[in-house]
Amino acid sequence: MSPIHGAAASDEPLQLSLLQGFPASAAASSGPALAARLPVARVRLESSLPHLDRPFDYSVPAGLDAAAQPGVRVKVKFNGQELAGYLIDRVQESDAGHPLVPLHKVVSPVPVLTAPIAELAGRVAARYAGSVSDVLRVAVPPRMAKLEKDLAPDGVLDPSVFAAEGTEAGAGTAIPAGLETSSWAAYRNGRAFLQHLNAGESPRAVLSALQGYGPGGWPRMIAEAVAAVRLSGRGAVVVVPDYRDLDRVEAALLQLLPAGDVARLTADDGQTPRYRSFLRILSGAAGVAVGTRSAAYAPVHNLGLVVCWDDGDDLHIEQRSPYAHSREVLLLRAEQEGAACLLAGHTRSTETQRLVEAGWAWPVEADRAVVRRTVPRVLNTADSYELEHDPLARIARLPGAAWRAAKEGLERGPVLVQVARAGYAPSLACENCREPARCTACSGPLAIAGASGSSAVPQCRWCSTPAAAWRCGTCNGVRLRRGTTGALRTAEELGRAFPGKPVITSSGDRVLATVPDSKALVVATVGAEPVAAGGYAAALLLDGDSLLRRENLRAGEDAVRRWFNAAALVRPAVDGGLVVITADDASGVGALLRWDPAGYAQRELSLRRELQLPPAVRVASITGGRTAVGHFGQAVEQLLGAQDIVLRTAGPAPLVLAGAPGHGGVPAAGEDVRTLLFIPYGQAPLVTKALRAVKVAAAAKRTDDPVQLRLDGVDVL
Repeated sequence: MSPIHGAAASDEPLQLSLLQGFPASAAASSGPALAARLPVARVRLESSLPHLDRPFDYSVPAGLDAAAQPGVRVKVKFNGQELAGYLIDRVQESDAGHPLVPLHKVVSPVPVLTAPIAELAGRVAARYAGSVSDVLRVAVPPRMAKLEKDLAPDGVLDPSVFAAEGTEAGAGTAIPAGLETSSWAAYRNGRAFLQHLNAGESPRAVLSALQGYGPGGWPRMIAEAVAAVRLSGRGAVVVVPDYRDLDRVEAALLQLLPAGDVARLTADDGQTPRYRSFLRILSGAAGVAVGTRSAAYAPVHNLGLVVCWDDGDDLHIEQRSPYAHSREVLLLRAEQEGAACLLAGHTRSTETQRLVEAGWAWPVEADRAVVRRTVPRVLNTADSYELEHDPLARIARLPGAAWRAAKEGLERGPVLVQVARAGYAPSLACENCREPARCTACSGPLAIAGASGSSAVPQCRWCSTPAAAWRCGTCNGVRLRRGTTGALRTAEELGRAFPGKPVITSSGDRVLATVPDSKALVVATVGAEPVAAGGYAAALLLDGDSLLRRENLRAGEDAVRRWFNAAALVRPAVDGGLVVITADDASGVGALLRWDPAGYAQRELSLRRELQLPPAVRVASITGGRTAVGHFGQAVEQLLGAQDIVLRTAGPAPLVLAGAPGHGGVPAAGEDVRTLLFIPYGQAPLVTKALRAVKVAAAAKRTDDPVQLRLDGVDVL
């Protein structure tokens, strides 16, 4: 019998290597009296070590019987150390085969880890070949002892406690009549989606929203979907990329739901407000959780709907292991709890397009007549007609058509100018050969920090080393030119081009959420575009080719998403709304001209299928020292070979290419490399299980340096 609870028979060699860390004690008779009922507690340790990612059995002293309930935080003795963990279950007997160490302490009697969230954490860890402890670190916020003492001194969370603080419980939610005539009625399948939600059913939909501002914008549509599911007596979880979207969705929800029914979950608000909201959801006082990444794990009672807005935004990706994406967490949760699912955005990611084509979700789109009435007119300065009338439009920073659109738009309202980068001159290049200028110390990009003259000394953006005596490694040139223009310099130039008109910037560490409906130029970097309540009169989408030149598989998809997000903030064409884009990409710009995000996603996904690239397949990246990655890959091949599974691989390849500036060109045994594994979806469960097992074994043996294992990373290709 294995001494570690819940381990499979195939893990026996690994378990034997872990015996030295397993909690052991003297005879049970020498310890404290045990609980009369269910005297064994199964504890999930808070540890980043992969080989400790499993439940361990402890005995429950009689004195802790009442407090030691499933879901509470505990402290235990493990291998001579005191570790924190969660009590996940109480059972009558243990199969450890030896006396158990008693629980050391119940940190809090509040059961913060519910059974559904514990199960979800296991599913997420399995999908990403990570550890449950890392997932729980995101799912359960840090404890605020004073809040627990004030709101649940005996460990029991009473919803009336929150109502006494000026909030109302979420039961009996009432929304304005005529929900079927809302903005959803203008979309195919929209009215049916709300009706199914209201009837207590669990439909799955992918929404292509048209408008990004005003009372009929996407925040209102999400709020109406949540209100419909609340009328059926069920809860909802809404996840958005950042605080600006969160503010808008929260405001829309509060127009339809009681204030006490909505709980806001984001780390940006601070630990105390976040934990208070978490306790409100945990108690059932709030039936709707809205927030950023961690809100996907909110313990909402009787979950009926999960919503993810703009799933293509990389802010949805957790920055710590196992690097889970909010969309995937919500999809797993919808399947687990039988909830409805809504993936919404102005565009479709290739992942959501795959769900539509597989029949897992239904598309919710507007008819072409509605599209023409709702969206702005789009003009491309790189098409043949514009180039015939303005031959310099292809190389001009502000082509004539863009200048005229800005001038005419300023007579009617604010004008948005989208640029690719923040700063003044964020990158420099050689004046002779146009090669990007690199630091001689670390090979980082050179830049000029501010609006300085030509005498300013460039500095490295990575190590800040001055480059006073720079020389090009390609042509031996010594003169530099500005490679791209940042938001600050663009604002400066537009201020001179349109004297008397105010210029507002939104970029870097000063990102605006909204701007007034005044006649002003609004210069914003991609993703930092503020919202004008009445919509922009015009928008200039500059630096399109810079966005497309990024060395990333998703460069085109991401550029199109950013263009659509900015264009959706512009007034309809019938009200004079105009979008001018400067880019040569035929497919991406064509999709914007036709306002056809679904067609672009379909085309992109078909190309990925043809090339067998994500999301047509899953991808795993193994990164680390050359020796460690080699051993890891061999172990994976052996394990998969026993199951007759052969994967397509790429690598190992150095993270810094041989021959690059600052690289000697000779492979070294200790250099960092990366190997990619391309995994068909049908084999993904077996492969991820094997990857996880090899990761655990490698961590237990400690014979090699650690490697980073990451699945479905959007930045690895």
